Amino acid sequence: MKIKIFDFSKIHFIVLGFIGMVLGILYSFGGLIYDIIHNSVGYGTLLAFLALIGMPLIFSIFGFLLGLFVGIIFNFINKYLKLNIQLEDKNEKI
Repeated sequence: MKIKIFDFSKIHFIVLGFIGMVLGILYSFGGLIYDIIHNSVGYGTLLAFLALIGMPLIFSIFGFLLGLFVGIIFNFINKYLKLNIQLEDKNEKI
């Protein structure tokens, strides 16, 4: 079995992008709450909100590259070990 590397990379791109968005939200609003509590709201707080753009972007790029790397490694190893992975198709009627 050989996996399609580009499709595998797209899945990683989407999943890690979502994780980056969640972590960006936690980082931005967590930093805002911390700054409000300590009365230190300023440009650093504004910069923390750039994490809403930066973290999903960085995580997505990293996820795509990770998917490429893992897909290539899997196909290379599978060439010699002949791994048999069975995936179910939920649309397939038995």
